[in-house]
Amino acid sequence: MKQNLHVVKVGGHLVNDPEALDQVLTAFASLDGAKILVHGGGRHATELAKSLGLTPKMIEGRRITDPAMLDVAVMSYAGLSNKKITAALQRLGVNALGLSGADGNCIQSLKRPVSDIDYGLVGDISHINTSVFSSLIREGLVPVLCAITHDKKGQLLNTNADTIAAKVAIAMNVIFDVRLFYCFEHAGVLHDISNPTDVISSLTEIQMNDLIDNQVIHQGMVPKLHNGFDALKNGVADVIISNVDAMITINAPKTVLK
Repeated sequence: MKQNLHVVKVGGHLVNDPEALDQVLTAFASLDGAKILVHGGGRHATELAKSLGLTPKMIEGRRITDPAMLDVAVMSYAGLSNKKITAALQRLGVNALGLSGADGNCIQSLKRPVSDIDYGLVGDISHINTSVFSSLIREGLVPVLCAITHDKKGQLLNTNADTIAAKVAIAMNVIFDVRLFYCFEHAGVLHDISNPTDVISSLTEIQMNDLIDNQVIHQGMVPKLHNGFDALKNGVADVIISNVDAMITINAPKTVLK
């Protein structure tokens, strides 16, 4: 029987709100068994970029990364955000190890080719080094992954954290029984963004496409759902989108992908 593995991605405003982040990390620390944390930090990167006189650009929820924005992303994701989260988990008794994709060659990617949109120095994942993650887990370490990967030619690349979580979950599914949890500030995917209790409890890919066409689902939720369904179709046992309450209480509102 495979060992259970929780892959949890934390994003949204949670990474930049100390109280909310502490609640998420406390819940993460309480999860039994093997676990991997993936974090974003886009809002902090946006604030840092603006403080440096840069103008961040987003298209359909995805960041355009020129060389200056890549420097900001590395400083924010792999630096401040990653190390603060790692230190907080150590305080909670979790022997966390903060990583970018370049560390241990754990996540390798290719620069996204230019088509209709030039995303700049953005990486599409080409390889997950499962042996590194398995070795760390066997040693009792908990990987904490930021949204920076590399091409093994010396180039760091900005990679969507939702994608990293899904691809890691898919790759590790060969070894573990994986549950993927996208944790953000809402209780799940909402019918009405102005009503935080209007949660879509279960969602199929067909329903998702209809909701996207009707502009019910848009912006950053779109890549999150595409990645979630990719994980589900590639063997990941469960994919859940919700807030910290669903990590703690089994009956808490949440969106389950079907």
